[in-house]
Amino acid sequence: MERRGLCGKLLKQISDEMRKNANNAMRAQNMTLTQMDALLDLYEAPDLQLSLKELEQRLHVAQSTAAGIVSRLEQKGLVLGLNDPTDKRVKLVQITPEGLQCVRTSRKFVEEGEDRLLSGLTETERDIFYTLLLKVRSTLP
Repeated sequence: MERRGLCGKLLKQISDEMRKNANNAMRAQNMTLTQMDALLDLYEAPDLQLSLKELEQRLHVAQSTAAGIVSRLEQKGLVLGLNDPTDKRVKLVQITPEGLQCVRTSRKFVEEGEDRLLSGLTETERDIFYTLLLKVRSTLP
């Protein structure tokens, strides 16, 4: 079987299906996967906050897209937008207690989706798959 050129297509199909399923599962909470990704990045950050620029880089989105995500999360009371006390040009984004609770509740949807994705793999294959994904990701900008 000819595999050249199919990896990107397969990865896109997997990603699209996972995003669709996750968005459907989180719809009841009025959340999207991208918003949850932002909250998870803040949840894992020192002091539960990042600059808007750092969040943009972690999400791999444009500045305007990151600002829109943060704006919607602010409207829901899940994050706060703050000015950096040392540099007024820098906008900080901090997760709120409500955002922390949202992460705790929504993580199960993410974990269930990943469990479905990996259900056909053994534990050893899952470890290898994850290692290979990290290796491939590290070669990208």
